[in-house]
Amino acid sequence: MRVTKGSIKDMANLTTEEIIKATSGKLLSGDLKSPEHFRGVSIDSRTISDGEIFFTLRGQRFDGHDFLKEALLKGDGAVVDIEPQEVSEGKVIIYVEDTLRALQDLAHFLRLKQDISVIAITGSNGKTTTKEMLYAILSKRFKVIKNEGNLNNHIGLPLSLTRIAPDDEVAVLELGMNASGEIRRLCEIAIPTYGVITNIGSAHIGNLGSLESIRSAKLEILKGLAAIVLNADDSFLMQGYESIRTQGNFDARLITFSVNSNSDVRADDVVATDNGSSFRLKFRDVGSISITLNVHGLFNVYNALAASAVCLSLGMSLEEIKTALESYKAFPMRFEVVRQSSITLINDSYNANPSSMKEALKELVHMKGEGRAVAVLGDMLELGEFSGKAHSDIIKMAADTGINIFVAVGEMMSLAAQKSREEINQKLGSNSGFTIYAFNNADEAGQNISGIIKQRDVVLIKGSRAMGMERIIERIRG
Repeated sequence: MRVTKGSIKDMANLTTEEIIKATSGKLLSGDLKSPEHFRGVSIDSRTISDGEIFFTLRGQRFDGHDFLKEALLKGDGAVVDIEPQEVSEGKVIIYVEDTLRALQDLAHFLRLKQDISVIAITGSNGKTTTKEMLYAILSKRFKVIKNEGNLNNHIGLPLSLTRIAPDDEVAVLELGMNASGEIRRLCEIAIPTYGVITNIGSAHIGNLGSLESIRSAKLEILKGLAAIVLNADDSFLMQGYESIRTQGNFDARLITFSVNSNSDVRADDVVATDNGSSFRLKFRDVGSISITLNVHGLFNVYNALAASAVCLSLGMSLEEIKTALESYKAFPMRFEVVRQSSITLINDSYNANPSSMKEALKELVHMKGEGRAVAVLGDMLELGEFSGKAHSDIIKMAADTGINIFVAVGEMMSLAAQKSREEINQKLGSNSGFTIYAFNNADEAGQNISGIIKQRDVVLIKGSRAMGMERIIERIRG
């Protein structure tokens, strides 16, 4: 078996026998004792490479078994839960009861095989940025692996863990969730040693039903940790933690971070700058150092504090943290500030929920300057019965905080705008300067946006991922 540059080169060598052991599988084809090995896992027959083994996962609209023949033409084996009628000569075929569970079990096997520190990050907002900041700092000293992009769920996280290499020292993993029990399952797979909860907000409240349920789901991360890093300024989060702590179900060391509270890691003298924020990073009993971030928003100060808390606990110096944070650049589509002629565009189009919308609006007002503050906001999804009120609250907040132009994009945001317009006019007066536009979708908004914005405007563009709000940015930038 040849291993080419197209395979996932970071994965540790894995024999057929080890895959069978990890997944409790049965060999249908191939040599169990062969010294040959796999160095990659794939779930996509279009991109699988020589040296990789294909897991035939199922989705709502596809079945990986339908692409088995194509995958075996490019890759070197497959894990199936339906025995194929034909088997390609020289290819390894392993039968399991459930291919998704087998992928998760293989990831768990590889995690336990490696003596590595695993840092798991969850929270309603800031997970990805905290992960990227952590990766940037830790890479100054350690060999670090992270989950790329949005590979943070029951499929993406196991795929990320299959890339653990023998010389990796730390894994930084973002944990996503839509329902109760999902964080617990991801932790069972990854066995984290450190946990981080950035905050508790109303993301996915339509699925979980209440903020209390969201908090309980996030706190599933606590089991088995050596240390937990929590936002001390989030009183709702801290109350939930204290309730669990008093039950004595875990013994993780608590590390707190904050801007406004007494905590282990703290930001003092926070000042907004033209390019981001500056503050003094203080670590209890260690010292302090000045930090200048090249990313905007108080929420990014919190993300930097969460990352710093973990790194300081792992023995990194304040100087190492400073160097990494000051060279960190905004992640694409996450409050990414772009100058377009004399217009300032804030591309925060990756995703949205009520709490992240509110924080983005606050920062928009801070950045307003001499021009107008223009909020181009799309529908927030997965809010269920809370959707109507959540969208109306965002529009009312925009009117109250000094936003000049509000562009509603999508069915729910437009409906809320129509219902809120009269109430806002009664409160502020018809000559308040707060103007609302409404469009059915991002393409329609993009076609009209050039007639709405002006020179020196600061324009925030944000909405749930499915809304495709980045298309409006593309229209503005030509």
